[in-house]
Amino acid sequence: MNPRTVTKKRKTSETAIELQLLLDGSGKADVNTGIGFLDHMLTALAKHGRFDLKLRCNGDLHIDDHHTTEDSAITLGEAFHEAIGDKRGITRFGYAYAPLDESLARTVVDISGRPHATVNLSLRGEKIGTLSTEMMTHFFVSFAMAARLTLHVDVLRGENDHHRAEAAMKSCALALRSACARTDSDDIPSTKGSL
Repeated sequence: MNPRTVTKKRKTSETAIELQLLLDGSGKADVNTGIGFLDHMLTALAKHGRFDLKLRCNGDLHIDDHHTTEDSAITLGEAFHEAIGDKRGITRFGYAYAPLDESLARTVVDISGRPHATVNLSLRGEKIGTLSTEMMTHFFVSFAMAARLTLHVDVLRGENDHHRAEAAMKSCALALRSACARTDSDDIPSTKGSL
């Protein structure tokens, strides 16, 4: 089987990103976006998704955290889409629950070719570290649109924003790992014959 790996660069007037993604990795992460909590979330995504991820982002953090978070999510989503290829022989669907102490999150994913995201994190504060809490939802939505997949992320309970966000990211990682897993079939998992 061919390794599902992608190297991407994205440069705009707001960010410069270099990314390497290996879907069938061991969970190694080397991430530096300049936003500590975003780095923590991307590291958790790689670890629990068993993706190898290297990501460097030099963004306009003197303005705010929006462009760095959004462009990192877009670049990662595009890389994920490219690495999956024609979707032949993948599981396609995945779901997972992940707890973190008092918090519990659920993610359901369909590598469908039809981008959609419904994200309910119910974060209460304005920031986690230096990351605006609204950017967590925006990260999931931007990733799903760029990866061209259907994503539902719900935090079912929890008190601590850090725990709620991290449970959501871990459940997403586990669901993605399940959905992109290779099967013993060479078929495209759709009655249409294409995704």
